[in-house]
Parts: sequence; C-alpha cells; structure tokens
Amino acid sequence: MIRLRLYRAIDDPDSCQKFIVGHRHVLENIGVTKVTSSQDEWMHNPDVYVLIVEDTTDARVLGGARVHIASATSKLPIEAATSYLDSKVTSVIESHIPEGTGEICGLWNSREVAGMGIGSVFLTRAAVAISEVIGLQSLFALCAPYTVKMAQNVGFRIEERVGNKGAFYYPKLDLIATFMMLPDVPVLSTADDEERGIIMKLRGTPVVERIEKYRNRDVHLYYQLTL
Repeated sequence: MIRLRLYRAIDDPDSCQKFIVGHRHVLENIGVTKVTSSQDEWMHNPDVYVLIVEDTTDARVLGGARVHIASATSKLPIEAATSYLDSKVTSVIESHIPEGTGEICGLWNSREVAGMGIGSVFLTRAAVAISEVIGLQSLFALCAPYTVKMAQNVGFRIEERVGNKGAFYYPKLDLIATFMMLPDVPVLSTADDEERGIIMKLRGTPVVERIEKYRNRDVHLYYQLTL
C-alpha cells in the first residue's frame, strides 16, 4: 500500500534523509543541482512539516513535500530563491507573517509512481489540508509550469506584484517558475468546489484510506495526516 504520512521534520531524521536523497536524485535527473528547497538545513527546523509518500511493504520513499512556517528569524525557501531577483518578495511575505503564513515546497515523486498524481495532485491537497492544522492562514508556492493549474484548482493565485507578473527564471535560466499565493487556507474561497470538498474531507478525517481517481485510473492511498 502507498501511505502519505505527515511528520514534523525534527521528529524523524531518518525519513528526512530518505526524502533528501530522493528529491536530489529527481532534480539531478533533470539537470538541476542548485535548488534552495533541496538543501538539508530544513530537517533541523522545528517549523518544518513533512509529507512523505512511502511503500508500506518495504519502507521505500516514493515522493514527498514540505510545509515551512515563516517567522521573523526563518526565511521561506521561496524568499531565498527569488528575493535577490526582486526585493519586493520579502515585503510581500513579511506582511503575512503576523497572521501565520508558510510555503509548500520540495514536491517530488519517483519514477516508480510517475503519472499517478503523487507529486502534484495528492501531495498538494494534503499540504493544503494540514496547513490549517499547523496554524497557517496563507500559503506561498513557487510552481513549475505543469503544477500551476493544480495550484489554482486548490485556491492559489499568481502573485503578479513580484517578478515578471509572477514569473521568475528559476532554478535555471531555461526554466520558469511562477510565484503563487493561497490567501485563505481555512476557507479556500478561490478553490474549485471539488478540490475544496476533498481537502475539507481530509481535514475532517485525517487518517483514512481513499481510492483516488487520476487520469482514468484508481490510486489507492492511505492518508496519515496526524502528528
């Protein structure tokens, strides 16, 4: 069975190491070697929560994502990645820190589960679902072109005040990333109705087995979204 499990980074260093190795391997396969969210300092940060996808039969890690909480002393990876290109990034993020803000980052999946929606749809839903539980009112994300639509489905909108109407060349000059923000994590007023409904169900029942539909196939997932 495939399990999607939540944990606080500092509570499970072994899983963090597996996450780091898997994420770097995926990035190296597409020729990317310098990504702020792939660095390993986050595993020692008490304000980082990890969603890991694993095969329960042999503990192989098949994918993952992280939610970082912003604070006055801890920059989000999205700020470290883009603020040197546009200084307005810092002020945009800082304006939301008092209410509770953070970032979804480091989404990845192994080739073994490619095409199943693991590294895009299901991890994104789970990350938005748990963000309210950890006290966030808003979320940021730096999205690759193929994840922009999914982010919009769950309520993210392009933050056009930064970059080139939200676009940055990152993590290298031939790749474009879009700076996005979800303004209301608890209510998801700009999310699609279907996505909002699924996320609210995950919040209400955080430990559950679900048969998910993705591109005309069934994906059997066991969600364990409690700490």
